[in-house]
Amino acid sequence: MKKYIAAMDQGTTSSRTIIFDKNGNIVAKSMREFPQCYPKPGWVEHDPREILASQLASFRDALKEAKIGADELAAIGIANQRETVVVWDRFTGKPVYNAIVWQCRRTSSYCEKIKNKHAETVYSKTGLNIDAYFSASKIRWILDNVPFARARAEKGELLFGTVDTYLVWNLTGGKVFATDYTNASRTMLFNIHTLEWDEQLCKLFSVPMQMLPDVLPSGADFGVTAPEIFGCSVPIRAVAGDQQAALFGQAKNTFGTGCFLLMNTGKKAVTSQNGLITTLAADLERPDYVLEGSVFVGGAVVQWLRDGLGVISQSSETEALALSVKDTGGVCFVPAFVGLGAPHWDSDCRGVISGVTRGTTRAHIVRAALESIALQTFDVVHAMEQDLRTELKFLCADGGASANTFLMQFQADILGVPVLRPKIMETTALGAAYLAGLVCGFFKDKKSLCEQVSERTVFSPKMDDARRAEKLLAWEEAVSRTRFRAR
Repeated sequence: MKKYIAAMDQGTTSSRTIIFDKNGNIVAKSMREFPQCYPKPGWVEHDPREILASQLASFRDALKEAKIGADELAAIGIANQRETVVVWDRFTGKPVYNAIVWQCRRTSSYCEKIKNKHAETVYSKTGLNIDAYFSASKIRWILDNVPFARARAEKGELLFGTVDTYLVWNLTGGKVFATDYTNASRTMLFNIHTLEWDEQLCKLFSVPMQMLPDVLPSGADFGVTAPEIFGCSVPIRAVAGDQQAALFGQAKNTFGTGCFLLMNTGKKAVTSQNGLITTLAADLERPDYVLEGSVFVGGAVVQWLRDGLGVISQSSETEALALSVKDTGGVCFVPAFVGLGAPHWDSDCRGVISGVTRGTTRAHIVRAALESIALQTFDVVHAMEQDLRTELKFLCADGGASANTFLMQFQADILGVPVLRPKIMETTALGAAYLAGLVCGFFKDKKSLCEQVSERTVFSPKMDDARRAEKLLAWEEAVSRTRFRAR
């Protein structure tokens, strides 16, 4: 009997591997960061080969930490950053261009041009707003800007995939070219009602259909790893976009590089009137529908404080700095580095720090940055409450930034409802492991997994209504100023 199951959690800034036992406990984990590329303002890229190398390195590190061999793993589940585009040579495996990351805004002007004529058609088929966030316009950009790429794609010589597809293709030695419903649903080329690639959408974005991978349920047979990679063949039995994996792992809002609020709406696709999108949930068969709100810059603002502004040396410093001052001193930070996502969908605005005085310190800026994560989440929660005509009773949180106690308490304060943080915050990886484990029989059934849900830390709101209203009004004004200046 195999004793362990592994999850590859390939994120925007790092690749991680976590090994779980049958009780859902973490046995070992490893993380490798990889470089971020910003060729021009608003452009974000990754080297796909560095993504692959970092993921393989983290996997081997985790095995070493657990003191086990790959032959002791029942299966691998993969969770990945969504929407990011990789195009590579079918024969050599070499990428024809860097991966264009979900945050990248280079195709914003093109998306704006086609909105008036095609927005309704695209939304009715995909549940998505036409935006540079999603994959389709990124694929088109590569085909139009890399020499000979379009001609080669039309001949079937090039393959497209989100990061999961690129990983699976490489892990299986090029034998499996597939993605899952959740990742396909983020491309703006996939019909979420028929569960098929849509020919009309592919023509709209000039993407040859022969580039596209097979689409499977999130929990399915994605082949086995080539034996030379880990010393033996390990079954790959799950693939899911990171946020849908987190939802399967019992989370509602992920505080990662971005912030993503997901609500399962069952077999009915909800049409949003408030700037949210409809997508697909991770499952073993036909997926449910999900209402989602996406914040482009969440925990990434902390990374910018460290790497861009240089006011901190590590992310863990932010909590103490934020608590060292009683408030932001009037500073408001709208981190629209790549525009604003839900519910605004404004690709033109950029980040603004306002209210700075001679008395402003780095602690005030750090606190304003952390508060901005919670305030953006408030906007998405409010939009979801309006769409579903219900009030949120509590918010379940996961993701790296949820480890920040100040942020979680402020989130509870600004929402006015409790925030629940699980003991095991690796919910994305846990969801991928659950999916893979259910497919291969490592876990018995969904009911038994629900019983494994760990204890949670509860953050109850402490802010009074007047103070909350004051903070929200200041935030609304700051966002308005940010969007106005973009015009």
